[in-house]
Amino acid sequence: MPKNLTRRSFIKRMFGGVLVLGGISTGGYYYAHEIEPHMLDITLHDFPSPLLPQEFNGFKIVQFSDTHLGFQYNLEQFQKLIKKINGLEPDMIVFTGDLMDNPNEFKETQQIIQALTKLRAPFGKFAVYGNHDHGGYGSDIYRRIIQEAGITLLVNEARTVTLLNGSSIHIAGVDDSMLGHPNIESALSGLPENSYTILLSHAPDFASVASNYNIQLQLSGHSHGGQIQIPFWGPVVTPPHGEKYPEGFYQLGHNQGLTLYVNRGLGTTRLPFRFLSKPELTLFTLTSEGVETRDDRR
Repeated sequence: MPKNLTRRSFIKRMFGGVLVLGGISTGGYYYAHEIEPHMLDITLHDFPSPLLPQEFNGFKIVQFSDTHLGFQYNLEQFQKLIKKINGLEPDMIVFTGDLMDNPNEFKETQQIIQALTKLRAPFGKFAVYGNHDHGGYGSDIYRRIIQEAGITLLVNEARTVTLLNGSSIHIAGVDDSMLGHPNIESALSGLPENSYTILLSHAPDFASVASNYNIQLQLSGHSHGGQIQIPFWGPVVTPPHGEKYPEGFYQLGHNQGLTLYVNRGLGTTRLPFRFLSKPELTLFTLTSEGVETRDDRR
């Protein structure tokens, strides 16, 4: 696949994947259009690190991504998602971009704000821009929604998350790689050396840059897991800046010091199909190596 994939080429290859899917069976086509896009796979992962302060052992982070409201994913699904997230009782919530498919065409932004305001996380709610959040003159629309919902939008910057006993970790975020201006140096500026840092980047391939810095975990979306996967072949097509790492865990950098996790997202884009790439909500439990899990931070 060429590195610079145009929108037209992306759509052509996605359409080709649908033809392949349709060739498998009419039932497969129906499943990919009517059933799998409405499923929800809640994935649970423990993430150990020797750099994590012991007091953060058992700290829970929920990641959701790529809702693409207005294309196939609707407000009813979104409101149910908010309840699912709160039911996991996270300490922190992160959103890794692409809230609406076409921000300037979506008219029910107030309902989005009302839903997002209901999210509960005692140690913060954070978000970054995705390419669709910038697209269609949507940058200001997305910023307003996120901020009015009480979520911290990280654009090449970081925040410190501190427990009552003074222990802390850092959460950083970079702008979108396709339509924004990501700056990792700015995002990490002023953070202590050898501190525990989580990076939010909509584009998973940004990990090739992030792996050169003191970052333990990068959380991304964007690729939708390919959206359509063919057995023994894998993703039919992946978008620019999401070609190397389509879904799941990857180890990068010196001594594999950076762990990348790519969430498959919740909605669809370009074509309303998912096949063997279920919508995903992810819960991470941070663990300090050699320490029993505890839950007395609140």
